[in-house]
This record gives sequence, C-alpha cells and structure tokens, in this order.
Amino acid sequence: MSSPTIPSDFVGRAVHLAANEGIDLTPALDAGRISRAVLSHPHARLTPEQVSAFTRKVWQITDDEMFGLGDGPVPRGSFRIMCLTLVHCRDLAHVLERMVDVNRVLISLPPLSLTPGEDTTFLDIVLPGEVTEKTRVTIDFLLMLLHRFAAWLVGGRVPLVSVLLPYAAPDPVLARSYDAIFGVPVTFGAGRAALEIDGSALSAPVVRTEETLEEYLRESPNLMLSEREYDSTVSAQVRSIFEAGVKGRTATADEIAATLAVSPPHLRRLLRQEGTSLGQLREQVLLDLAVAGLRRGQPVDDLSARLGFSEPSAFRRAFKRWTGKTPSSFRVRS
Repeated sequence: MSSPTIPSDFVGRAVHLAANEGIDLTPALDAGRISRAVLSHPHARLTPEQVSAFTRKVWQITDDEMFGLGDGPVPRGSFRIMCLTLVHCRDLAHVLERMVDVNRVLISLPPLSLTPGEDTTFLDIVLPGEVTEKTRVTIDFLLMLLHRFAAWLVGGRVPLVSVLLPYAAPDPVLARSYDAIFGVPVTFGAGRAALEIDGSALSAPVVRTEETLEEYLRESPNLMLSEREYDSTVSAQVRSIFEAGVKGRTATADEIAATLAVSPPHLRRLLRQEGTSLGQLREQVLLDLAVAGLRRGQPVDDLSARLGFSEPSAFRRAFKRWTGKTPSSFRVRS
C-alpha cells in the first residue's frame, strides 16, 4: 500500500512563520531532504517520512513541540505526558473529556471545549480574538493530532460528521488535501475550529497500553502522518483497490462497484458525499506511488511502465498536471 503524500504548503507555512520569528529551519529541511524549490510550489508533494524527519529536527531546534509558534513554549515531552493520561481512559468519551482537562494545564496551547449533543459531539479549539497565520498552523496541527491520536487509542476510525475551520478556504487543490486528511469535506470560514464527532463512536473502548504507546511515540509523528484508517470508509476501500492494482489503471467503475458489492451509481453517490470521485482517488494513488518512487531514485521510464502509462512522456505530462513540477524536481535537491 502506498503512503499518502502531504502538500508542501503545510511545511512551507511553518518555515515562513518560523523565519518571521527569527528561527532558521534550514537544518530541518536538510534532515527531511526537502528543497526550497519544492517548497516554492504549494501543490508539490512530500512523503510522510520527509515531513517526520523535518518535524523531529524542528523539535530539536526549537526545543518546543509547537515549533515555537505558540503563545509560549510547549516543552518537549508534553505530548508524551498527555498521552500517558489518555491511554488509561475507559472509552473515547472519557478520552475527549480528559483532553480538555489536560489542555488546561498546558497553558501555552489554546484551550479546548467539549459540547455533547444528541447525535454528535463538538470538540472545539477556543479561538483567540484574532485568527492569524500562526493560529492557522496551530489549528491545523492540533485538530489532526487530536483526531488521529484518538483513533489510534481506540484502534479504529473516529468518524467525523464535519470539520469546521475559521479561515478562508485555500485553492481547490489544497482544500481537497484537507478533505483527505480528515475524511470528510471540510467547511472553511466557519467562525470556529472544531471536530464534529459521530456520537456512535463515543463508546469505543481504549485498546492501547503504555507499552504500545512507547512504540507509537518512538515512531512519532510518522505513524500519525502515514496512517490511512482516518479516511472515509468508501474512499479508503476504493483507494485500497487501486493500490492493490486490481486490473491495473484500467479498472472500471463497474469492476470496483462489483468488488464492493454496490451498484456503480450508488458507488458514485457515496463518493460524492465524501467529496471525491473515482478519478480523483485514482490520481491520488498514482501521485503517491509516483512521488515515493521518485524519492527512492526509481528511473522515470521504469516508474512510468509500473504505473501503467503508455510511455514516459505521458507520465511526465500527468505528473506536471498534478504538481506543477517535473518528475526530476522531486529527485534532485537544490
């Protein structure tokens, strides 16, 4: 299975904000083998391994788990202490309650609030008076962290009904990346930063232990970035079919629908509800496989053939359309 790639914009914004604070993250870019040329194009893609190496080095440079971008320092080890308190919760409902409690102690982080409802529960990041670019980076990181760690604790998906963000939508390509991260179409300009969690998930028991937590933390943040169990169910199944190479790139809607035991029109409706389509998922899988192959130094001719393109020039055209860059720019460091 391919690992999901990550838009370079997520790293680029952190580098830009750190520079404004007088923090040079060049050593972190070097650690992740991320070139400035790649960062200059927000639609370029990075592997989870690259972003993990970058993040770990940033933690070393800043001695701060929020990269020096919070209201005050978040000392290294803070996330571990939070995790140790959460791993002993009974179920997801208690995990969410304790997240709010623990966050009150970590005063450099924005506070959280929990609003239970009849069918869903909202987990909000309490916003400051002004939402700045620095706030945006903090919100993006915290919402993804809270959602994915909660899912890891219960050993499965934590289905979301909605994700609400207080800032304007980015361009459509980056907006789709947010949808893929959270598994539901994200609402921008909502005036709040919140995860709306399906109430059916609240009774899910915590299945992790302190021993498995230590292994998780040793791999942090790579497991959080590369895990696929957080995608919407149908989208994830379709991705898996494409990744497994069922009848190659020529798999039709009829063939995929038959594999999932639904009709083709119903499959398309389900994917539309999740904000995606067969074509978008197919291209996402091809892009992830292409970036991973290029990062490993695989020749374009070989990669083109493996991914089912008729000729290398067709692969190069598709890659340029997906990313705005040539395949060679994903291999060569500047």
